[in-house]
Amino acid sequence: MNKRRSDPAKAGLAVDLVAVLAAVTGGEPRVMTIRGGSALPSGPFELDDRSLQAGLRAWVERQTSHPLGYVEQLYTFADRDRVGESGERRVISISYLGLTREERTAGKTDAGWHSWYDYFPWEDRRVRTPAFVDKTMIPRLRAWAKAADDPAQRRGRIERVSVSYGLDGSPWNEELILQRYELAYEAGIIEEAVRAGVAQKATLVSGRAMIGDHRRILATAVARLRAKIKYRPVVFELMPPTFTLLQLQRAVEALAGHLVHKPNFRRLIEQQELVEETGATAADAPGRPAKLYRFRRGVLAERAVAGTKLPLIRP
Repeated sequence: MNKRRSDPAKAGLAVDLVAVLAAVTGGEPRVMTIRGGSALPSGPFELDDRSLQAGLRAWVERQTSHPLGYVEQLYTFADRDRVGESGERRVISISYLGLTREERTAGKTDAGWHSWYDYFPWEDRRVRTPAFVDKTMIPRLRAWAKAADDPAQRRGRIERVSVSYGLDGSPWNEELILQRYELAYEAGIIEEAVRAGVAQKATLVSGRAMIGDHRRILATAVARLRAKIKYRPVVFELMPPTFTLLQLQRAVEALAGHLVHKPNFRRLIEQQELVEETGATAADAPGRPAKLYRFRRGVLAERAVAGTKLPLIRP
């Protein structure tokens, strides 16, 4: 018996390709956006595209005039309640993470770069925990958790808030950015929750909102990258051809959202032989000239898995 295969278009189904294009510039993690910073580069998958990735590259380069380098598939978002901006049909979004170096966009385009901490200000703990987190955000999350009618649900909410935000003895885990975003969404304290009808009125609009669930997709990409820099040398995809060890450290701290222990960091980088000296020094380095290094690409052939194994300083 032959099974009938439905036509996605006739079934009211759309497939979008969404790109999270990340860079580190001047010690800040950056993401390529369109529509004045409110959206990630995206477009529909066309049937005549050679592959998903080929379609993605075409859309990104057309929208941003920025070529794609390293790209990996991120996640497929296909919840039944996902609809397009006009709300007419169900949308499946296939997202990708791309790593590059920031360049000025050429031609007429509304593409631009923004710090990803514009969208997740509670994640930047390199200096200290942002004041609004303890003053406003955490109290409102706790109030939402305690407002659950069912005791089991109340306990579950309280535990999720504690674990995700590093409260009540739980350590801060930089990789739980998506869980923190989801809690803020469920608690109705970000703009996207109001748009979706989860909350009548946001009691706190924290961070810059994006269209649809693009901020959720961005959070997923940040979580992936924060985890991956610990066991794969992907951070070097974001570095210039030559760099100082301090510049490398600042890039890692920008991605992780908090500081690393400088002596331990340098010791691990050198012990794993991830970099090699170029014989040159940085001309603009203050004080004593700093040595310039480059990524030792032979490490990829020598080890299937290599990384910085970061000794992160807990807040």
